Parts: sequence; C-alpha cells; structure tokens
Amino acid sequence: MAVLAQLPFACVLAVAVWIRIVAVRGYPAPHWTGDSPSYLQAALDLRPGETRPSGYPILLWMLKPFHSFTVMVSVQHAIGVLGGVLVYLLVWRAGRAAWPVGPGGDAGRLGWRYLVPGLLGAALTVPVLLDSYQIALEHLLMSDSLFTFLLLAAVTAALWRRRATWWLGALAGMLAAFAAVTRSAGLPLVAIILLGMLLRRAGWRPLAAALIAFVLPLGGYMYWFKQTYGEFTVTRASSIWIYGRTAAFADCAKIKPPPELRIMCPKASNPQIAPAFAVLWTPDSPFRQIPGWITGEQANRMASEFTKDAIEKQPGDYARVVVRDTWRSFEWNREPYPTPWTWLEYKFSAGESWDDEQALVAAKYDPSGGETKVVQPWAGRMLAYQSHMSMPGTVLGLVLLGGLVFALPHLGRRGTRWRWLGPVRHWGTGALMPWGTSLALLVIPAATADFDYRYVLPAVPFACVALGLALIPSPRRVREDPVDGPGEGQDDDAPVAEKSLSV
Repeated sequence: MAVLAQLPFACVLAVAVWIRIVAVRGYPAPHWTGDSPSYLQAALDLRPGETRPSGYPILLWMLKPFHSFTVMVSVQHAIGVLGGVLVYLLVWRAGRAAWPVGPGGDAGRLGWRYLVPGLLGAALTVPVLLDSYQIALEHLLMSDSLFTFLLLAAVTAALWRRRATWWLGALAGMLAAFAAVTRSAGLPLVAIILLGMLLRRAGWRPLAAALIAFVLPLGGYMYWFKQTYGEFTVTRASSIWIYGRTAAFADCAKIKPPPELRIMCPKASNPQIAPAFAVLWTPDSPFRQIPGWITGEQANRMASEFTKDAIEKQPGDYARVVVRDTWRSFEWNREPYPTPWTWLEYKFSAGESWDDEQALVAAKYDPSGGETKVVQPWAGRMLAYQSHMSMPGTVLGLVLLGGLVFALPHLGRRGTRWRWLGPVRHWGTGALMPWGTSLALLVIPAATADFDYRYVLPAVPFACVALGLALIPSPRRVREDPVDGPGEGQDDDAPVAEKSLSV
C-alpha cells in the first residue's frame, strides 16, 4: 500500500519530466534577459559579480567543460524537478507522522493513512512541477531556479525532523548561505529558518551549528570579493536597487535634497516603463552622469544618502508602494511590467532577438553559440502546453492564505479545557517557516528593488509546503510496544513513543 500511495506523485513527476524534455528539444539554448551576459561573463572569468552575487556563475563555471548550453538548461530543469521532489517529501513525511499505521501495520480503510499523504503531497507539487511559468524560469540564463532550490533545500533540512540534530542545523545554515550568495534576497531569510527552529525547540546545538554554517561560507565569499575589489562585502551596488525603489514615490519638493543629491531626483520620460527601471537603465538614469556608473563608489554613496532621505521624509508613500507591488503578485493576469518587453522574457515564445553582446560572450562558453533555436514540432507543443498550464497569481494568493487559515481548525482539547493556543502552536512549529519564507520572497523585492514576475515564482514551492503543513495535524505520538521496543539503529523519526516522522 505504501508503494501504491506514491502512484499519484509518480504520475505528476512523469509529466514534469516529459514536458521539460519537450522544452529542451524545442528550445535547445537558454532564454536570455538583460542580466544574462553579466552572469555568463562572471562564470567565464570566475570572479564575483560587482552588482549581483556569483553563486549562479559558479554553477555555470562548473558546467563549462561541457561547452553546451543544452546541458546547462537541462541541469536547471533537473534542479526544478528536484525542488518538486522536496515539496512532496516534506508533505508526505508530515502526513505519515500525523497518521501512523496502527497495530499490525493497519493503514485504515482503503489504506487511507498512506493514500491521503500521497494524494495531498502530489497535488501540492503540481504548481511547482507543471506550471509553465516555472518551466520557463528554469530555461532562463538567470539565477532564480538555483536560488529557489538551495533555499528550499535549507528549509527541508530544518524541517526534516521534529527536533533538528546539529548536522541538520549545519546543513540548513550552509544551504541558506549558498542561497544568499546566489541572490542577495536570501540574506535575511536565514532569520526565518532560525526562528522556526527555535519554535520547534531545536536546542542550542542545532541553532549554533546553523548560524556558524551560514556565516562561514558567507564570510568566505565576502573575503573573495575583497581580494578582487578591495571591499569586504557581497556586492558593490548594495544601495543602487533600493534607490530604484524610491523612484516610484520620491518627491524632491518634500525631500529637499542638498545640491549634490539633486541629480538623483527621478525623471521619467516614458510612462510605459516603471520608474525603478527608468532610473537604472534608460537615458533618464542619473548614473549616466556619475563616474563609475552604478558600480562606482560615488554612485552607491549618493544612492544611499538619497534613499535614506526619501524614506525618512515619505514613509507613508514608501509603505504604499511596497504594499501595491506585493499585491501585484496575486493578480489574475500578467501586465506589461516593468517594461513592455521584460515580462515577455519569462515565457516561451516563437523566437527571440539576439544582439552582438550576447553572441560574443556566448561563443566563449559554447562555440556553437547560444542563440535561441526554435525547433519544431517540439516548440509548438511547448507553446500549446504553456497556453493551458500557467498558474495565475491569484492561485498563489489562495495557497498562501490557506497556509495561514487552515491552521485554525487545529483547536485541541485536553480533558475539560480547550487548548486555545493549539492553532498557533501547530502553525508556529510547522507552517511558519515555509509560509514566512514565501511571503518574504514577495515582500523583499517590493521593498528593496521593484516588482518583477520572475520574483514571484520562487515563493510558490514554500507556499505549497506551508499549505500542506497547515492542513495536516501535528505529529501523533503512538504507544510503544512494552515488549518489543524499537530495535537498535531504528530511525529516530519513526512513529513510536515520543518520536515522529517529521514536521
């Protein structure tokens, strides 16, 4: 019965692998965005990026001996599939812990103690494994798919046992550090992992191991950055992105910046382009008049000073913009934002433009070139699939909401007294970590940079895990046989007295 319970997920997994094979055969080269050449050049030079962390270029460097963009996108798709597997494992283990088999291996009528966790886990992997937007994200020459997997693996390690061991804590911290040097949005997320471990009473050893394992790789990366650029930091443009965020609300009549900073007052000549994009990448950008562009010390300093003044003088406007752009994540339809062309880069298309910069850097990595090739009939099949299997943002909002409210029914009773904190305890020791991570992945870009549709997708697997953990009751403690106790070497997560399978 336990094997039969895996059949629903096996079907989802088979479709997920099949559609990714179709994607690779239809589009043997990756999709490019404006950031792709810089990632690839950092991999070729094996140096830390000035504006973005280089965890992803390290992966590209490791794959360089194959001299094949097809291998690169295949690996990224495999990483996406592994992320779906992690979602399933977390939900499956939680269900098995909540509904352990009875005496003599009794799994209940129709084997429901196995079938319910299998069905629920399989259903919650569908938005991760079968959504065409997720598949298109894996096909991009960008860091997002690797970042999502590393962060999900960190959360998985922290949730794997009810009370984490020191080595699981160390693994969670190390993976969180790798995620942080892949995308800077991962830096504050280790706090959510540590909070979740604390609420689960992990103990000081796992917490200390997680913190040390996070700090050491991060410190090593910062030392590498210092050896290259002379600054002990992660990037040279830490204030540039949040300055772009202020462009959506900054009013220099209210801020009254000093003469040196007046150049930073945002200007926008094209209303179709988001203010954050305009002040960084268009002719309206003030950095075009500052020596060193956005990577220069003067640019970072001026952006930092202007941002501080803008937020202090207009806190309400800043909060409004953050809420507005977070809410964009839950809209049913996608809109042409932040530019009329950017949002189209995150889906499969009939063709793609190709410029000299991309061609030059691509030829160094793969002599056959990295220009997008549209191969029929596979590309047509991928486009047909995409037109029917794209998850609207509203569905993500409902999943995220469910991960919060479905903890409420877990109101327990002990004797004659109701345990009113039961839902809070159940949610705090289970769903909080993935739910908080999911929400943070939506809020952090809206607060520190700008809204972009590719920033939404990493939040999906965490929201799915949170929903599963909210729905499933807390692990049950079953009575241990007084004669035949657990044998030597039994899994510490087995459903025996005072032990549970997982979350």
